[in-house]
Amino acid sequence: MPSWVIDRYGKNDVLRFTNNMMFPIIQFPNEVIIKVHAASLNPIDVNMRSQRLGDLDGIPIAVKDNFSTMGIETTCASNMLKGFIPPYNATVVQKLLDQGAVLVGKTNLDEFAMGSGSTDGAFGPVRNPWSYSQQYRERCVQNSSTSNEELSWLITGGSSGGSAAAVSSFTCFAALGSDTGGSTRNPASLCGVVGLKPTYGLISRHGLIPLVNSMDVPGVLTRCVDDAAAMLGVLGGHDPKDSTTVQDPFHPFQIPSITDVSQLCIGIPKEYKAPGLSSETLAVWSKAAALFEKAGAKVVEVSLPHTCHSIVCYHVLCAAEVASNMARFDGLEYGHRSRADKSTEALYAATRREGFNDVVRGRILSGNYFLLKQNYETYFIKAQKVRRLIADDFAKVFRSGVDVLLTPTTLNSAVPYVEFIREDNRTRSSQDDLFTQAANMAGLPAINVPAALSERSLPIGLQFIGRAFGERQLLTVAKWFEERVQFPVIQLQDITDQVNAVSQEEKSASFP
Repeated sequence: MPSWVIDRYGKNDVLRFTNNMMFPIIQFPNEVIIKVHAASLNPIDVNMRSQRLGDLDGIPIAVKDNFSTMGIETTCASNMLKGFIPPYNATVVQKLLDQGAVLVGKTNLDEFAMGSGSTDGAFGPVRNPWSYSQQYRERCVQNSSTSNEELSWLITGGSSGGSAAAVSSFTCFAALGSDTGGSTRNPASLCGVVGLKPTYGLISRHGLIPLVNSMDVPGVLTRCVDDAAAMLGVLGGHDPKDSTTVQDPFHPFQIPSITDVSQLCIGIPKEYKAPGLSSETLAVWSKAAALFEKAGAKVVEVSLPHTCHSIVCYHVLCAAEVASNMARFDGLEYGHRSRADKSTEALYAATRREGFNDVVRGRILSGNYFLLKQNYETYFIKAQKVRRLIADDFAKVFRSGVDVLLTPTTLNSAVPYVEFIREDNRTRSSQDDLFTQAANMAGLPAINVPAALSERSLPIGLQFIGRAFGERQLLTVAKWFEERVQFPVIQLQDITDQVNAVSQEEKSASFP
């Protein structure tokens, strides 16, 4: 274990990291792990394994199950990819292994990353570790009107909920997620961890099973901003296997500890004071702005006038690209294949009906509708034009002298599962992606930083959005804020008892 880990967390927290295993991990056989790591080392490396491989040597890392992992089943939490074992590693996974990271497991998600709760995958929903925290249980559960404890657990957010829960529960030091419209930052906010979405093109997407090619970005979930910077330093840079990565060389950096923020200008977008924003989140947002202002930073209200159109624009573009990307799952090349054999068309239809859930099928139907010849100009082209206006709004604000934007990440803190599923996936996604998807459409870096606990002792996160390829400044500001708010550590003394209470069916990595 590298000394910097001991120095940063202390021996007690390191022991908690290495001993706690929770339900967000989709387990796979230990012998497979050994084979994968052996395959990543050449014979010389094996003989010299006593030497350090890199900055992440011995660090336990989890990977969202939509990144390809050589020799390990990669399912996207879908029956469509049951049994699919990639013959190669995603570039980001290989970079982690090359630096000595230890892959502890693949994490749960919404099917094909389509969702904002991590509740719609084939493995079942992910439980938020804060459901079992001492803080939440002491404050809320005893006085709850819900008598059945099994119904009171909280959702993690999504779609990278398994990765966020793994980091939050001390299962690993860091985890990979994917971020298309907020899928890293949303669960990071609800689980009380740091969630970084880098600039589009800074990190390779090779091996990330695509959802929306023009918005997908590998994301990073960690317990602190410094760890996010360390992960970014390993993952960033051009990849010849991904033509969308930038050609300019990427130089890893350490975040400076700054005390003087008087030269900073923090923008507060007025359009983000949206209907449905909880009073608690609004109060935390206002206190954060006041914190910067009191420290000498210039805090100004700014306007992003096309924000009101962004969520509709996002869903049109998302559905259109989903329809295109999901066309590859036809039952002929890989993944699930139906037994229907009356005709090729019958095979296609039966395979996709059996392999995809209702959410995925619904988005495919919507996307194909938007792409019909008679609808293409009305929906897809118009949405692309609005997307350009949204990107221009951000560019104009940053040209005016604003360094970083400060916004909420989600409308409120985590809600119980039974409350979350009262509304359909489309409605929930529209609500939960409200503050996050615009950064994806503009290709900008953004990070969630835990800011406070709600009255129910649940995490509330705030989002910082920076200039394109301005990760250094963005993370510097985020670290300054993190150091000032001193977000409390989740207390999980009784976690073993709670994990044992989870049914064996939910812990199983096997499909029904």
